[in-house]
Amino acid sequence: MFELFRKKENLRDRAFMILTLLCAFLPLAAAIGFLILLGGNSAEAFRTFGFGFLVSTQWDPVQELYGALPAISGTLVTTLIALGIAAPLGFISALFLVNAPEWLAYPLSQALDLLAAIPSIIYGMWGLFVLAPVMQECIQPFLADTLGLGKVPFFGEDYNGFGFLTAGLILALMVLPYICAVMRDVFRMTPGPLREAAYGIGCTSWEVASDIVLRHGLRGILGAVFIGLGRALGETMAVLFVIGGIAELPHSLFGSGTTIAATLANNFNEADGLLRSVLFALGLILMLLSLSVQAVAQLYLRNMDRKRGEK
Repeated sequence: MFELFRKKENLRDRAFMILTLLCAFLPLAAAIGFLILLGGNSAEAFRTFGFGFLVSTQWDPVQELYGALPAISGTLVTTLIALGIAAPLGFISALFLVNAPEWLAYPLSQALDLLAAIPSIIYGMWGLFVLAPVMQECIQPFLADTLGLGKVPFFGEDYNGFGFLTAGLILALMVLPYICAVMRDVFRMTPGPLREAAYGIGCTSWEVASDIVLRHGLRGILGAVFIGLGRALGETMAVLFVIGGIAELPHSLFGSGTTIAATLANNFNEADGLLRSVLFALGLILMLLSLSVQAVAQLYLRNMDRKRGEK
């Protein structure tokens, strides 16, 4: 009887092990499937244009001349703007929420977390009808005229409320809840005695945050930034509403342009033939870009752990 029971337990253990292995390999299989799908359908585009497709700035559907550089550069510019705004705000917000009294921290945390539940198309509609007019009437004139940044080539003099800066602000608002939530949990895991000891020797709140909390949770903080980076790279609808939808290289933060995801959303419904293959090629580029960012992030974190003496 005991032997029969042991055999049943062994069968259950093996079945559970096989199930967990399948679940573990499922994301890898899905990623390989995506790469095969995108690579196979984009082959015509690369045969036609070669790898010059990656650096070409042309986008003329009438003559069937396409280049990926405007969409790639627009994706990178909006993502960098979003992270440049959201990462510092997320750090400061998380630090405040960890140290604030419970009656204040709890409702603010819940409100911030609710931002992550808002669909991206709602952000896009808000950006179109609220943020874009505010940018056109207040923020962009203040930056260009009052501060004199309109004479700086990177900003430009012409503005209409749309463009890379507006799209970056929308993305920053979208990724802020993810970055702040992860950083908040990382800060809470900082041992209390470390902070108390720092306060005990006369450190200020900023010194405790920068020298104790930041150093202790550096890996988690960088992980939060990379989560926001991955979220911003592939965002579609929110950017589509406010970026302008023009396939040209970014010439200023106030200028209009496009991203890879926005280009796909704009053109895929009517795409056929070579254009369809070009859009699949853009999708492949976006996926490889995201995978490359994550790979570089993991290598950087592992190298940082080795320098700190961690395994």
